Amino acid sequence: MRPTVRKLAALTGHRDCVYALTGTVGEDVVYSSGADGLVVAWNAAAPEQDGELVAKVENSVYALCRLPERDLLVLGHNFQGVQVIDLADKKLVFATALPPVAIFDICYSEARQRLYVALADGTLAVLRTTDFRLETLHRVSDKSLRCLALHEGRNELAVGGSDWQLRILDADSLAEKHVISDATNSVFTCAYSPDGTQLLAAGRDAHLRTYAVAAGYAPLRTVVAHMFTINHLIFSPDARLLATCSMDKSIKLWDAATGQLLRVVDKARSAGHGTSVNKLFWPGTQNRLVSCSDDRSLAVWQVGFS
Repeated sequence: MRPTVRKLAALTGHRDCVYALTGTVGEDVVYSSGADGLVVAWNAAAPEQDGELVAKVENSVYALCRLPERDLLVLGHNFQGVQVIDLADKKLVFATALPPVAIFDICYSEARQRLYVALADGTLAVLRTTDFRLETLHRVSDKSLRCLALHEGRNELAVGGSDWQLRILDADSLAEKHVISDATNSVFTCAYSPDGTQLLAAGRDAHLRTYAVAAGYAPLRTVVAHMFTINHLIFSPDARLLATCSMDKSIKLWDAATGQLLRVVDKARSAGHGTSVNKLFWPGTQNRLVSCSDDRSLAVWQVGFS
């Protein structure tokens, strides 16, 4: 059954490109940031409300990560390291210096109380989330690390980079277990399927690739999914849909089980974004999807099945 998609609102207030989105599945609040260094909270259940400023930093933010059990928001503050905001009182509570480069992704393991941080110099930083102290800096590549995905059950961390490699590391020792070298031209985004059986990856070559986890990450499926770079992919909370977004200004919804394209959301069809769509997030329990773009705005989409 093809989903319907209706634009509920455009959320404006950022002064430059919006690169980062995060939140907690089941909660309506999403957090955004980008080139203007503003970190803003929005209520996807009430998109008519203005955003609330959470923090202002001096450099771009490409990565945000929410720690719901402690009500913390982690910022990847480019060239400054990781900064942690207490959302209850909007105060900086931790700051950890890292190599002075861009931070492209942050991944949290609640089970390990660890934060994995992907850096532009090819280093993976690991922080303890008890005090956000740096545990280790692990050199993975001589090119940028762009994306991270954690498989808690298999104790594996997928690391995608600009070297066209997708590496599977032991989440504890960081030892390399697999290397997928046909991954894509620069792996910008990767995610495990909700049931943990597949790893999906995409990037600069606009191909969406699927790998079978239990079969040693053997290739399952490759689809030319967009016209230009795929910036992000994310599964819906009910595991029915996969959403992708691209530099081609579009969002696409796919059947998560079969890989079939179900819906294209763009400017012509749906009053979508006018420039690159950079990140997606599914908040709350109302089948809503939030997107952010180089056009300085976020959009809230109602997804339904007729």
